[in-house]
Amino acid sequence: MKKLLIAIFALTILFGCKKKEKSANPELAKMFDQYFEDRLKLYPLEATSQGDNRYNDLLPNDISAPFRASAKAFYKNYLDKISAYDRESLDDNDRISYDIFKREMAMNLEGLSFKATWEIPFQQFWGLPITMGQLGSGAGNQPFKTVKDYQDWLKRISAFSIWADTAITNFKAGMADGTVLPKALVIKMIPQMESLVVTDASQSLFYDPIKNLPKDFSDADKKQLTTAYVKAINTQIVPTYKKLGDFLKTEYLPKARTTTGISGIPDGDKYYKYLVRFWTTTDRTPEQIYQTGLDEVARIKTEMEKTKEAVGFKGDLTAFFEFMKNDSQFMPFKTPKEVLDSFEHIHQIMIPNLKTMFGRTPKTKFEIRQTEAFRAASSSAEYNQGSADGSRPGVFYVPILDATKFNITSGMESLFLHEAIPGHHYQVSLQQENTGLPKFRRFAWYGAYGEGWALYSESLGKELGLYTNPYQYMGALGDEMHRAIRLVVDVAMHTKNMTREEAIKYMMDNEAISEDGATAEIERYMAIPAQALSYKTGAMKIRELRTKYEKELGDNFKLSDFHDEVLKDGVMPLDVFENKMNAWAAKLK
Repeated sequence: MKKLLIAIFALTILFGCKKKEKSANPELAKMFDQYFEDRLKLYPLEATSQGDNRYNDLLPNDISAPFRASAKAFYKNYLDKISAYDRESLDDNDRISYDIFKREMAMNLEGLSFKATWEIPFQQFWGLPITMGQLGSGAGNQPFKTVKDYQDWLKRISAFSIWADTAITNFKAGMADGTVLPKALVIKMIPQMESLVVTDASQSLFYDPIKNLPKDFSDADKKQLTTAYVKAINTQIVPTYKKLGDFLKTEYLPKARTTTGISGIPDGDKYYKYLVRFWTTTDRTPEQIYQTGLDEVARIKTEMEKTKEAVGFKGDLTAFFEFMKNDSQFMPFKTPKEVLDSFEHIHQIMIPNLKTMFGRTPKTKFEIRQTEAFRAASSSAEYNQGSADGSRPGVFYVPILDATKFNITSGMESLFLHEAIPGHHYQVSLQQENTGLPKFRRFAWYGAYGEGWALYSESLGKELGLYTNPYQYMGALGDEMHRAIRLVVDVAMHTKNMTREEAIKYMMDNEAISEDGATAEIERYMAIPAQALSYKTGAMKIRELRTKYEKELGDNFKLSDFHDEVLKDGVMPLDVFENKMNAWAAKLK
C-alpha cells in the first residue's frame, strides 16, 4: 500500500456502496469536498490511484521549490478554514472529521519544514522512480485501455525527466549540508536504476503496454503508439534512469553517510520525533516505544519457547530458528504458482469463520499475484487496493525470487491475514466503499490504524481456523516478534546509535529470519524512519479495546459488531479512534 511522505495517503476509487452518516453541516461538507478536489489537482497520482482519470497526463514536479510553496499555501489555507468552525457545535461524525482534518493539515505543514523531505527525494524502498516502473508496466493503477490512456502516459514520461533532474539537484543540496542517505541504501538504489536501462526498447518494462495493446485499436493507432513508445523509451526513459544511476554511483555514493540512523543528518533528532508522531498518531516518546518493544520481545519469546517444546525440538531457540529456516520439509514448492496456490488454500480455510466474525464484507474483488521481477528483490509482500466500481481488484502481491526456497514457516498464514483478508483488503475496501464519509476520509491513510488493524488481524488466526500446525503458529509468532523487534531497532538506530549491523544481528537473534531478509527489513527502517512503529502501536490499541469491552459488556459484546464498528468509519488517529469506540461501547451498556 501506498510514496513520498506528503503523497502517501492515496487509497482508491470514487464509487461506493452503502450510505452511512452524512455530514449534518452542509457548509463543512462542501469545504471537505473542495479540499479533496483541490488535493487531486495538486497530487494527480492520487487521482489515478483512485480511478479518477481526469489528471492521468499530469506529473507535477513535487520536489521542486515552487511546488513546496504551493503545498504550504494549500495546507495553511485549509488549516485556517477548519479552524474557523466551532467544533463543539458539530455532531459526532463531523467532530471526527474535524479532528482528523485539522491534525492532517497541521502535520503536513510541519513536515514541509524538514529538508529531508526534499533533499532525499527517493530511496530504495519507495519514490517516483520505483512508482514509474509500476505504473508504466501496465500492471499498476495507470490505465491502458484507450488511445487517450496511452497518450496520457507519454506525457507523464516527459514530465518524469524534469522530475529526475530536480531530484539530482536536490540530492546535491543534501550533499552540501549533510542531509544524505546511508551508503548501504545507495548501494541498493543503483542496480534498481540500472535494471531499467536497456538497449532494446522492446525489452523494457515500459514496453509492456505495447505488448498488450487492446485488440480493438485501429492498425494506424497501434503503429503510431508503438513508434511513440519506442521513441519515449529510447530518448526519455532509458536516458533518465541511466542519468539517475550514474549520478548515484559516481557522485552521491562517495558523499553518502556511514551512520545508520536519521540522527546522522542535521536536525535528525527533531525530524525523528516528528515522524514518530506522524506514524503512530500518538504522543508516545521514542523511549516509551522502545521499552514497549523490549517487553513484547520478552513476552513473545516465552510463547515461542512453549511452542518449541510442544513439537519436541531439542535445542535452544536459535537452533530451532535455524532448523525452521533450513530444513527441506519447510520448502515444498517448485514453482511460483504453487506458492500462490498455497495462499489461496489459506483463504479457502478461513471463509466459514469469516462469515461469523464480520457482519460487513467488501464488494471489491480480490486477487493474489506474484510481484513483478524488476522490484521483487527489494520488496516485501504487500497489498495494492482495488476499486469498488469493479474495474480493478485488490491485489495481494508476493515476491518470489526462488520458489524452491520459499519457506512455509516464514508465516504464510499470518502474512495472508495481514496483507490480504481480513487485513488490508477488508479495511481499505470497506473504507473506500463507504460513500457516507467525506472523500478525504474515504481515501485517507493512517499507518497506526491501518497497519494496526492488519497486525491485529494476524491475532485472529486460531479463531479463523488457522495456526493448527505448530510450525505455522511459530511462523505467526515470528511475525508478531518481527513487529515487536521493530519497536526496538527502529528507535535504537535512530536515537541510540545502534548500527545497521547490530540491528541485523538483533533481529536474527530473536526471530527465524535469513540474513538477507533481516538486511532488507533493517534497510527499510533506515529508509523510512518510524513507519515500522505504527504496526504494533495500533494493534495493541485495538486488542486493548477489545479486551476492555469484552469484560465491560459481557453478553452484550458481539465480536462481529466490534469488528464492524472498528472498520466502518475508516482510518483515523488512534486518539480519535479510541474516543469513537468508547462512545460505541457506552451505548451498548
